[in-house]
Order: sequence, then C-alpha cells, then structure tokens
Amino acid sequence: MPSGNPYNLSPSTHRVQPTDDNHEELIAGCLRKDRRSQQRMYELFYGRMLAVCMRYTKNEDQAQDLVQEGFIKVFDHLGKYKHDGSFEGWVRRIFVNNAIDSFRRTKKDHILPDNDYQLVNLADDTDEHAFMDEPLPEIRPEDVLTAMQQLTPAYQMVFNLYVMEKMTHQDIADKLGINVGTSKSNLSKARVNMKKILSKQFKHLQ
Repeated sequence: MPSGNPYNLSPSTHRVQPTDDNHEELIAGCLRKDRRSQQRMYELFYGRMLAVCMRYTKNEDQAQDLVQEGFIKVFDHLGKYKHDGSFEGWVRRIFVNNAIDSFRRTKKDHILPDNDYQLVNLADDTDEHAFMDEPLPEIRPEDVLTAMQQLTPAYQMVFNLYVMEKMTHQDIADKLGINVGTSKSNLSKARVNMKKILSKQFKHLQ
C-alpha cells in the first residue's frame, strides 16, 4: 500500500478538535489549493481519522498508510461535498470507504467463498450480539481495539462495519461483494473470537 504524502502534510504536535464553525473557510481554502488550509484540515482530522484507520488495520504503520490515502482522497474529492450534512461525517465516510477498498483488493485472501458458508458458521445466530450486549465496565476502548486487531481481516472488517458503522448485513454484503450469509457468519465468529481474546485478561467472561 503506498505510503507517500504528495501534499507534504504532517500532524500537529497538539490535538485540534474539529468544529463546524471553521469548516467552510477551510474547505474554501483547500479548494484553492492553499497549503496552509490543507495543513490545518490535516491537523483537525488527523487524530480522529487515525483512530478510525486503526480499527481496520493490524498496527499503526498500516493505519498510517490508510490515513495518507484517505487524506489524498478527501482533498481530491472535496469539490463533491454538498455542504448539507456533517463535514466530519463526510470525511469519515471517505476513510471508511478507503479501508473497504483496501480490503477488497485482497478479499480473495481473506474471505471464504460463499459456498463455504456452513464451514465458517460455527456459532449460533442467537449469540450474534452476546459480546457487545454484556455490561463490561472493566474493558477499556484500547482493550477492544487490541482484540479487534487480532481478528482475521475478514472478521475484523465485518465486525467494524456492523458494530461500529451500524451497517446492515445487506449493506456489508453489497460493500464487500459477498452474500448476506457470509456476512452473518463472519460477524458471529468475530464476536466469539473477541470474547475469547478478551477472556484471557478478564476471566469472568469465560
């Protein structure tokens, strides 16, 4: 995956929180190819988009590659933003879609063919929401992220799209080019594996 940064931008040394008030001026500046505006937008969204990319990758180096690709796409498609919704939400969708595109490029290495659905459907559908529905106050967000990064790429992707992005199985099937049954089975196995991984640290989950 390419890691170049043609815009020559770097994250700020301090955290900047995005607000709706400063987006219009920044968007206008970026559309003019103003370097300071591009740098400012990069600083505004770098931290949050890195967090998104970390959920779809195995480590920070891979996430950084997706971050660079994502910002290139944001700047290249900025003229398509219609100013009729959350700008941060628009940026986030580009990053999520970029992660999906990256996954689809190697999908054949990660997801079993549709006719192997029964082989991967090892958990009963009634357990599909078992992990996330349990109250687990001891588990921190970083624990969940670490567990997610230990899943296979297919389980990690489907888990993210279903749980974090609130997509339906039909949406996931359409996005990934698989069938609904494969999406359901990958989610079910992802939840089972997440619980196993976390149970090593939190024995009451066993």
